[in-house]
Amino acid sequence: MNDDARKKYADIIDLPHHISSNRAHMSLYDRAAQFAPFAALSGYDDMVREEARLTDEDIGLSEYQTEILNMEFALINRSLCDGDIPFVAVTCFIPDDHKEGGRFEKIKGMVKELDVTARKLILYGSSDIRNRRIPPVVIDLDMIRNIEKNPDTV
Repeated sequence: MNDDARKKYADIIDLPHHISSNRAHMSLYDRAAQFAPFAALSGYDDMVREEARLTDEDIGLSEYQTEILNMEFALINRSLCDGDIPFVAVTCFIPDDHKEGGRFEKIKGMVKELDVTARKLILYGSSDIRNRRIPPVVIDLDMIRNIEKNPDTV
């Protein structure tokens, strides 16, 4: 402390620290909590985290790829009409709800139904190891980017 400050506060500098007779002494933990950082801008951290989250860009389909997919749909439909239950791996693009882009997801399953009019591919549901029912998976045909029939189960 410099001499000017000592002179300015000379009348109170050496007084004993006041201890309240009405209130209990605050612990160091509680005192520190008063000075802990606070969210001056609520939601700011969430906004930064969302902005930093990466999404994939939809590659779309060329005319040739669309034709190939349509042939795959026809083969799946024929298998279903013949009483077979084809096992497929479908790569589809799932648009993001909050920002531009989305993600690619590969879904494997046995085909229950192919509804070309409603533009839906429906895979059977199942039960998991705890015997909980998993509902059928409904995939929009316009989101499908690739189909593999009889993929390896690895």
